[in-house]
Amino acid sequence: MGSLTFLKKYKNTCILLLLCTASRWASAGVPADTLALTLEQAVATALKNSYEIEIAKNNVDANTILNNYGVAGGLPTVSLNASNTEQITQVNQKLNTGVEISRNAAAGNNTQANLAVGMLLYNGKRVVATKKRLAELQYQSSEVLNSQIQNTIALVMTSYYDVVRQLSYINTIRTSIVASEKRLEILRVRKEAGMANNADIFQAEIDLNTLNQTLLNQQMVAQVAKTELLRTLTLDPKSAVTIKDTITVDNNMQLAAVIDRLASNADIKAADHQIQINELIVRETAALRYPTVRFNAAYNFSRNQTAAGLTLLNRVAGPQAGLSLAVPIYNGSAFKRQKQAAEIDAKTAELQKNTLMRDYSASAVKMYQTYQSSIEQLENQKKNYALSKQLLDLTLQRFELIQATIIDVREAQRSFEEAGYRLINLNYAAKAAEIELKRLSNTLQ
Repeated sequence: MGSLTFLKKYKNTCILLLLCTASRWASAGVPADTLALTLEQAVATALKNSYEIEIAKNNVDANTILNNYGVAGGLPTVSLNASNTEQITQVNQKLNTGVEISRNAAAGNNTQANLAVGMLLYNGKRVVATKKRLAELQYQSSEVLNSQIQNTIALVMTSYYDVVRQLSYINTIRTSIVASEKRLEILRVRKEAGMANNADIFQAEIDLNTLNQTLLNQQMVAQVAKTELLRTLTLDPKSAVTIKDTITVDNNMQLAAVIDRLASNADIKAADHQIQINELIVRETAALRYPTVRFNAAYNFSRNQTAAGLTLLNRVAGPQAGLSLAVPIYNGSAFKRQKQAAEIDAKTAELQKNTLMRDYSASAVKMYQTYQSSIEQLENQKKNYALSKQLLDLTLQRFELIQATIIDVREAQRSFEEAGYRLINLNYAAKAAEIELKRLSNTLQ
């Protein structure tokens, strides 16, 4: 139930977070139509707006309402029936006393009223099994809600960090553009001194224009990522979003801990409840073959009045009570076959749970392999990135002193861009694997 607590927490704080954001807009000079999002605010917004979570909550509410002994058939039933009939009849009677009665268009009235109470006393414990099944359905729908909450959080976090990744690409490209502008500036100074030709300048301008085009393309990709994030948050996809964040990876994830916590995954718990539900259906169908005993009581009122005939008025009123017994003897073996089919469904539910455990275990191992590999490469890649930046700066200095060629500068730029892309991708891959591992182990917060 941790995810439910998480949902309530964020629902209660979402308005405060948005008010704080609005305050920061005013103080920082950010336009009022720009949404500055932190990860916490993004998650809170998604939990508040998600249609999928709302649907899952409605299912929980519906199953909670249905989890009742009355729905299971274990409570008394009370019914009131009444009727009033007016009639016109032709009466023709001959009595053994010799009296003859003949009347056309004789008016008549018949009034009936009945207050009946019924109580099930025994039906092979079918009511008990049904009530337990309704409870299991309620618990299962709660786990489905927990699963949807975890899935929503994971989706928001992944989308959010994808935006951070795309924006990081932009920063790398801009750094490379600065280097290209510096190279072009140096070449122009050399040309004025008669130490460079137009070919070098043209090539530098082409390289700069290519990088500017790459920047525009990357800005488009980042905007698409923001639009996808807004869709996940159920916000206007045309909204302007500002995100300033970095990707920080939890380096302490352990595979054994994740595998041990798979049983607490909401999907696995929901599968466990499905097994219980199907086993209770077996008990319900088995109970159909047992006798049913009911207690019945009623208060009856009857009034019959005619304008002609032997009996002009007949009025009867009074209570009655009794027991009824229904014993199923033969119905074409339908109950037996229903029970056999229910037993197969119970075995199928268990197999489905085992399949889910198998798939989640394999997914956890694969995600951990990705996570571990990314973590191991990150430190080296951070060093490579720092070295490539130093190399780029040094090469530009040497180029300014005519100790390096244009090719050297372009190669240093290429190394810097590739190192930046690899570092960003490794960081994102490690974070995405971490998020998935926490989702599988039901520990996303």
